[in-house]
Amino acid sequence: MGKVLKFQSASPRPKLRGAMQRGELVRVWRSNLEEGSFCGYLAGIGKEWLLMWVVGDQISFDGLYALRLADISEVEAPDGHHVFIEKALAIRNIHPRLPRNFPLDDTTQVVRAAAEYAAVMCVHVDTEDEHEVCYIGRPLGTEEDGFTLQEITPDAEWLREPSFFGWDEISTVSFDEPYAQVLLDVAGQPPRIDFVGSGFGSVH
Repeated sequence: MGKVLKFQSASPRPKLRGAMQRGELVRVWRSNLEEGSFCGYLAGIGKEWLLMWVVGDQISFDGLYALRLADISEVEAPDGHHVFIEKALAIRNIHPRLPRNFPLDDTTQVVRAAAEYAAVMCVHVDTEDEHEVCYIGRPLGTEEDGFTLQEITPDAEWLREPSFFGWDEISTVSFDEPYAQVLLDVAGQPPRIDFVGSGFGSVH
């Protein structure tokens, strides 16, 4: 069984980095944000963020998640059920594809890199009651204090007005998610909207 490490004031970075170097399947908790946990393989650790290739409840790839290190409350390394999960992934011929050199030092880097990596991203925002709200959409570009997204609704319809998110309100950025990709497939090409700001370069 994996060893659960609780973090009161010490940074989880050294423990997570060791698990990443050993290629262990890990589980992390963010008790201040949610009751659940994330299971997966670590793709990178920066000054403020980590990137995880997440395994979903159905023992399948559930997306790439950038999580704030400051939110990590517990780490289990390796995951307590890693033997079963790893065997199940192998039987299903599912192998982690971990992005290399993904920048994780600040929120701006994470959002820019995610925009380069995938056509749509999921932006998780802190709320006043400390729970997250998730928005899915196409990144348009940046401004000095945040970035702009063209959202897709849960009915796979593109909104025609851009949505703005401040850098300091983002708690999670996820991308390459199966659900977000299905929304994109059904929604099709987005309608053109006006945006004033700096673009993301080679964004899809």
